[in-house]
Amino acid sequence: MSISKEAKAQVMANYRRDENDTGSPEVQIAVLTTRINNLTDHLRANKHDESCRRGLLKLVGRRRRLLAYLRRKDYARYISLTDELKLRRK
Repeated sequence: MSISKEAKAQVMANYRRDENDTGSPEVQIAVLTTRINNLTDHLRANKHDESCRRGLLKLVGRRRRLLAYLRRKDYARYISLTDELKLRRK
């Protein structure tokens, strides 16, 4: 379950650091979080969709690695992003 182009652009606009930012860790994590939330809702309705579950686990792993990178590089940005996205942190 992917997100629409407009929804992705809106998420990017909310979390980008400057006008042309599309690849910063904050933007990538926010887009992944949106996709993870959509897949989670899909899996609540379709419990036996195993290929979707595998994709969800891959996205969660990618987001976890990006969060670890951001935590190492700039802890203040990590704290603010996890607060905005309402993510648990270690």
